Amino acid sequence: MSRVSKSLKNAKVGVFFFVATIFVQFYSRELFLNYLGDEFIGLETTLRSVLGFLNLAELGIGTAIGFTLYKPIFDENHNEINKIIALLGVLYKRIGYFIIGVGVVVSLFFPLIFGETAFSLTLVYFVFYTLLSSTLLSYFANYHQSLLGADQKGYIIQGYFQTLNIIRVILQAFVAVYLKDFYIYIVLELVFSIIYSIVVRQKIKKEYPWLIINSTQKAEIIKEYPDIIKKIKQVFVHKMGSFVKNGTDNILVFALVNVQSVAFFGNYQLILTKLSGLVKMAFAGTGSAVGNLIAEDDQENIKKVFWELMAIQFFIAGFFSLILYFTMEPFILLWLGEKYILAKTTLILLIANFFIFQISSTVERFKNAYGLYQDTWAAATEAILNLAISLICGSIWGIDGIILGTLVSLILMVVIWKPYYLYAKGFNKSVWLYWKGVLPLAIVFCVSALIVNFSANYFPYDREASNFLDWIIYALIITSLVTVTYGTLMFVFVKGFKTFVFRMKDLIVKKLIRKT
Repeated sequence: MSRVSKSLKNAKVGVFFFVATIFVQFYSRELFLNYLGDEFIGLETTLRSVLGFLNLAELGIGTAIGFTLYKPIFDENHNEINKIIALLGVLYKRIGYFIIGVGVVVSLFFPLIFGETAFSLTLVYFVFYTLLSSTLLSYFANYHQSLLGADQKGYIIQGYFQTLNIIRVILQAFVAVYLKDFYIYIVLELVFSIIYSIVVRQKIKKEYPWLIINSTQKAEIIKEYPDIIKKIKQVFVHKMGSFVKNGTDNILVFALVNVQSVAFFGNYQLILTKLSGLVKMAFAGTGSAVGNLIAEDDQENIKKVFWELMAIQFFIAGFFSLILYFTMEPFILLWLGEKYILAKTTLILLIANFFIFQISSTVERFKNAYGLYQDTWAAATEAILNLAISLICGSIWGIDGIILGTLVSLILMVVIWKPYYLYAKGFNKSVWLYWKGVLPLAIVFCVSALIVNFSANYFPYDREASNFLDWIIYALIITSLVTVTYGTLMFVFVKGFKTFVFRMKDLIVKKLIRKT
């Protein structure tokens, strides 16, 4: 199966499960808030963020190992793959034990942190340790799945994970409505994590019969791969920066605002996370495809694929950002009620973060494929900037100030620095070539935004007197405006987007010819 075919299969599976899960999760979110309460959902979200902090101990091992696997997978070197997966197992088990130790220490401070919540410390500890146990399975049992990701077979992981996730959420919704039992609700997390671990290990055995699942390799194997260990140390700093950028917002909202606001903020995050997940699924496999492309070292093809992906990612970022701007607030009003609508500035800042994250994904994908992690100072600077601005502005403007810290650090380090670093160390070309290519993309988006904003005035929407059917009709109108306006301008003025459209047309025609 070719790189394009694998990428498309990953995308199709990802999009299918996104559609399947979005209805389940949005409906269940409303049930959880209504029957379990804002404070419990806020508590759970905060504890998940604490676990996200503990997962920094992973040090970016998975990322570094994924980069190292591209070449032996391309060469079909089974012996080398076995050794690298064995190394991953040794490192992950060490990290797992470390997380257990740090988790216990952190939990000792819960009486101080959560002493004023409406819930008993027994429940707080139960939720934390259940979620921690679920997390630890990825270190002790699931680490082999890294091979599936590097081999562009992420659709296998998605298939099992999302199916079990849907079943779990449905059962949790049942528990919330009919039993209202916090303990059973959380236990289901661990139960389904165990089931997933068993299923995935069996699938990996079937997919790679030559893979040594229970390797006897000991810690000595670490000495055989000094370059990987070096990469891991570099990736760790990047992981730290990424966590501060993406994982501390809920903790800061809890600390600077209140636990209830974590749930309110989480509703917006859920929508944006789901959309980001959809885009990620649509591009599932392209990271490893880019890694294989770079392994072939065809510079002309690398350049062509880079700008094609940039055009697609830019279109997707702008497409969703414009639709979110017009439809997100009325959706939350219908979904949860007026109480859960945050300030308009909060929405704009969240969309800006979403947009920048999406348009920078291609640069990040190529940077990772080249193994360019040496700029640890940039990641550290990004983390410090993010945290400092979020703390200062968050204490003044609350949630908006916290998001602003993320936005400023993204602009400085992700938008400006990372393209320069990729072009200087990866492509070995001037970064001005990048900005020359990005300029028409940015102009087309801005012009499209102005046209859509002007056109939307002809389709007024009364959110106070509307129902879900009215919202769906309005969302379809906005989506049509964005698609026609933005899609047409992209096709006319952006070469990479036109190349992608023709590539998709050729693939569809070939499939139709085969069927006939």
